[in-house]
Amino acid sequence: MNKKKSGWLVWVLALVAILAAVCILSFSTGPVSIPLNKIIETVGKEKETTEYTILFGIRLPRIILGLAVGGALALSGVILQGMFRNPLVEPYTLGISGGAALGVCLNIILKVNRIGGILSLPLSGFLGAIAVILIVYSLSIREKIFRIQGLLLTGVMISFIASSLIMLLMAISRTEELHGIIFWIMGSLDESNWLLIKTMLFISFAGLSASYLFCSQLNALSLGEEEAAHLGINVERIKRLLFLLASILTGSSVSVAGIIGFVGLAIPHFIRLFVGSDFRILFISSFLAGSSFLILCDTLARTIIAPLELPVGVITGIIGGSIFIYLLNARYQVLGR
Repeated sequence: MNKKKSGWLVWVLALVAILAAVCILSFSTGPVSIPLNKIIETVGKEKETTEYTILFGIRLPRIILGLAVGGALALSGVILQGMFRNPLVEPYTLGISGGAALGVCLNIILKVNRIGGILSLPLSGFLGAIAVILIVYSLSIREKIFRIQGLLLTGVMISFIASSLIMLLMAISRTEELHGIIFWIMGSLDESNWLLIKTMLFISFAGLSASYLFCSQLNALSLGEEEAAHLGINVERIKRLLFLLASILTGSSVSVAGIIGFVGLAIPHFIRLFVGSDFRILFISSFLAGSSFLILCDTLARTIIAPLELPVGVITGIIGGSIFIYLLNARYQVLGR
């Protein structure tokens, strides 16, 4: 094993250790603090106890969902930033989150959730995300060429349109409907449906596995499309597949957990500082770091003003935005020397 791969292995093991530590912290921390020795004792006890319900009925689903959603958003950010060769692109830039949010808002306003049940909300969000994906894709194809810049501009405009329509729906909605829309838009990991959690976990790990099929292509694309084509890569086909993969990861995450910002933007930037820009290490490192970041933010969201709970999107926005500003300033200082 060469020196580079040995260094990568060290980073992966370190990030796995951080993720495990964050999961243990989240598992034991909350309005009701449960020490680690008490957790071990609770595992073998009856399921009717209060501690068992708190640990395995409330906290464990949030940890697993945070792992899946955080990893998926960070992975999607890595893919899109590599595809566009633009560090400012994030999963929500393409309007996918706006489409999902609009779908959920229509569901709440039209009271579909009262008929279709709780599963109708993520389903509406996913259908909204798929609708935007199809619109953005169709508007960005010209003579079988997938126009990257056109895709970005179209996505931004659709995001603005979706935001305006959401504000319109909020203006005409009732108080209880407005509360549900606002809380969902700000993001939350408070999901107890194990079918959704397992589905999101499967999509997340399947996306991570699929992303490794494109490592060499993304490394080549970082040199430019012409250079990648000279290396024998079918650039147009790769761009379509990467767009589809990133869209599925983002749409699934938003439909289950709402809009959780800055994970897909800040985490890839932060990880690049330590592991470099090779996608072979960047994918797994960003996935692990994104999971750790979101689980930690969710822990803060439910403990800062306990017993009340803050939307996790508020915490990720504050912390992620601060990290991103710091990274930009540090980069400018280095370039200015």
